[in-house]
Amino acid sequence: MVSQTTKITNEMGFHMRPANVFVTAMARYTSNINIIMDNKKINGKSIMNIMASCIKCGSEITIECDGPDEKEMLHEAINMIESGFGE
Repeated sequence: MVSQTTKITNEMGFHMRPANVFVTAMARYTSNINIIMDNKKINGKSIMNIMASCIKCGSEITIECDGPDEKEMLHEAINMIESGFGE
């Protein structure tokens, strides 16, 4: 298992479009991914769970990946988040 803490930099937070981009990218990996915020684990492959979490700009989150391609998955997830999902 690998994990890293980061901050949401996208002005609009983790809203519908970034959540869709994120889930689509993470679905290509075999590993499991969780977003941890306020001691709650959110399934990083579920757009509904991400949307229900209302993750806003400036929120500190931890990305946790577990599985055979966990390092690559974590690297891509962190890059997406820190780049503001290209917005």
